[in-house]
Amino acid sequence: MPATDIFDLLNQAADQRILVMDGAMGTMIQREGLTEADFRGTQFADWPSDLKGNNEILCVTQPEIIEKIHDEFLAAGADIIETNTFNCTCISLADYDMQAMATELNLAAVARARAAADKWSVKTPDRPRFVAGAIGPMNKTLSISPDVNNPGYRAVTFDEVVGAYKEQVAALIEGGVDILLIETIFDSLNAKAAIFAAEDVFEEMGVSLPLMISFTVTDMSGRNLSGQTIEAFWYSVKHAKPFTIGLNCAFGAEHLRPHAIALSAIAETRVCVYPNAGLPNELGEYDELPEDTAAHLRAWAQEGLLNITGGCCGTTPDHIRAIAEAVEGLPPRKPVTLEPVMRLSGIDPVTLINMVAE
Repeated sequence: MPATDIFDLLNQAADQRILVMDGAMGTMIQREGLTEADFRGTQFADWPSDLKGNNEILCVTQPEIIEKIHDEFLAAGADIIETNTFNCTCISLADYDMQAMATELNLAAVARARAAADKWSVKTPDRPRFVAGAIGPMNKTLSISPDVNNPGYRAVTFDEVVGAYKEQVAALIEGGVDILLIETIFDSLNAKAAIFAAEDVFEEMGVSLPLMISFTVTDMSGRNLSGQTIEAFWYSVKHAKPFTIGLNCAFGAEHLRPHAIALSAIAETRVCVYPNAGLPNELGEYDELPEDTAAHLRAWAQEGLLNITGGCCGTTPDHIRAIAEAVEGLPPRKPVTLEPVMRLSGIDPVTLINMVAE
């Protein structure tokens, strides 16, 4: 289906109801208890590096598992599923000596998600399902030095990050995603590179897809790791005219609520929030029950904070089912209209108001 038709369908669906995203791919993969041999499969049995933990390779070596996970989230009520491509750039894949395979793995991941979503769209023609190409923050940061003794050092350049994201974006579009999701943004400059890459690829390929942009708060003050507040971040990316701006990961819904309120008050587009299943325990696992996550998000929806919601770390199909049931029938948030003044951002927002005396 042409991108314009998909965008129209997505807009229509988002105008009518609160849409639901899927949950945590990583959590579901961990539940499978896969071994190093499972990750390698027959295709990479002799690969010189360890591959366990490279979830993206499973789209090639264990495609039926990835498609089954997508299917479980769709059966639970997800309208939008994310491709298994969170770390699928040449820069991140270099950890496994697989940087040359970025395009192949992105294409394989889209194929698995596309097959599952299309099957459910046929089952529920009145409720089309959408595939979002997941673009993670990368394992290298442009804003922070990895060397405490050399604060000016960077392990990667802006042009290198843009190039890696362009390769991923091009593959995701070629594979047939409906949406590009730039998520878990802990470094605003990495996100800017991803947006720049997406817009570059749009121009080169003669297409345009809706962008979803999702910020990650790393402390209770509401800043990401590179120090920017949510308001400042919104002002720094609003030029991209994203389909949604939002929050994911972080602390779980209970602690994320004040930041969702702050974002909802200023966002001149739709808001998407998909929190973790609470805070992790001492073992790094998530104990929040589906009904608890759903109760938090239902309250948010009743307050008019949400257009799209779902789950991040620790959330399972049971969480997504509970969330979908909790927000069903509640109206989506209406984007705000702000006074047209100059709004700038560093790590904090700056609003310039005309102070000329009469």
